[in-house]
Amino acid sequence: MKNRIFTALLLCFFSISAYANSSPADSVAVQSIPAGYELVDSVVYRPVSAVDTTLAGKKIWAIMPSRANGDSVNVSISQPEYIKAALDSQIVANPARSISGYRIRVYFDNSQSSRTDSEAILRRFETAYPGVPVYRTYANPYFKVTAGDFRTRSEAMALLVRLKDEFPRALLVKERINYPAADSKCTYIKDTVKVLRPIVQIQNL
Repeated sequence: MKNRIFTALLLCFFSISAYANSSPADSVAVQSIPAGYELVDSVVYRPVSAVDTTLAGKKIWAIMPSRANGDSVNVSISQPEYIKAALDSQIVANPARSISGYRIRVYFDNSQSSRTDSEAILRRFETAYPGVPVYRTYANPYFKVTAGDFRTRSEAMALLVRLKDEFPRALLVKERINYPAADSKCTYIKDTVKVLRPIVQIQNL
């Protein structure tokens, strides 16, 4: 009898713990799953920001540690006011500035199927190289797909060597690029999301 009571209490505890750890969003997601489908984990890759987005729009002088704000130390910057003013004006004048750099062109064509082909190449590249930014553009009458944001030719050549087997027509081009990620060795974030998919029934042989 005591064992049965203990087992019942244990099951009750785990049920309460599981409910407490589940969020309302999880409950809604589970309730809204259509019949014949299931939620499964899927790995996704997200490019990192070229800048720390938590600092976007903030002035470095205003976020320095200060005892007045509850920090353990005071940090101050001593410099002429005109330097701060020059930096502020530079930021205002260049909100979305691109720079000259290098990319690898993996597709360039103007055939009747070039629209569809360029979309397929873009998806294929994104799947094979999740950490490398890739762009599809149109300049009449050509569709093109280029990859990477490299400041130097040597960085772009390293990618070109990797791509040559899969994209034999790939070549290095010089063009305007977006600011590359600060950490070139970690250009993407790996994450897990829930994906809805049909339940596959396994038939007994």
